[in-house]
Amino acid sequence: MLRLITDFDGPIIDVSERYYHVYQFCLEKTRHPSQLVRQLSKAEFWQLKRSRVPEKQIALNSGLDEAQAQEFSQLRRQTVHTEPYFQYDSLAPGAVEALLKIQQAGVDLAVMTMRRVWELDYAFKKYDLGRFFPKNRCYCLSNDYVKTRDIEDKPLLMARALKELDPAADTWMIGDTEADIAAAKKHGVKVMAVECGIRDRTQLELCYPDLIVKDLSFAVDLILEPQRLV
Repeated sequence: MLRLITDFDGPIIDVSERYYHVYQFCLEKTRHPSQLVRQLSKAEFWQLKRSRVPEKQIALNSGLDEAQAQEFSQLRRQTVHTEPYFQYDSLAPGAVEALLKIQQAGVDLAVMTMRRVWELDYAFKKYDLGRFFPKNRCYCLSNDYVKTRDIEDKPLLMARALKELDPAADTWMIGDTEADIAAAKKHGVKVMAVECGIRDRTQLELCYPDLIVKDLSFAVDLILEPQRLV
């Protein structure tokens, strides 16, 4: 049996608009009423996020002072995963078609995400994605889970998945962050990193995934046609 475990945000969902709206909100809430700031364009902001520039530095680049940058960073953490902003997420181009293709090929498909249950349910309902992932193929955080760091939490999800799922002859993980790569590597799972998410190629290369591909569609094609991996 061939199995594909995919991350959710990045390969399937584009979160860039949500993150940019939260950036705009936090900048506006943190600046003084008469203070001149420089709101970054979405392209500038997303490039900084993808190259892992810290939130405080993004705030400083936008014209906030040191104390404001600290406040901005805290407000951003409190806001980015709140319900009003999930409406700004969108489907990654080609993601649904790729999921259909791999499902029709009979590949065992699971999702592994740092979203909480309600956050995943929200997107499943909005985009009719539950048809690809039965409940016993969804690995996410409980609604009351106390997060530490993704790079520590995600390997725990992988351990749970590998314990609960039937053994597979071949398993691939697809993700867009260092946490996805770390979770796969820790448990001996092959991993493809996609460039369409929240990390750029330079950041992904630092984590040494088995492959780096453009997006989920490319990953699925490679998994279904393994001769292309040779």
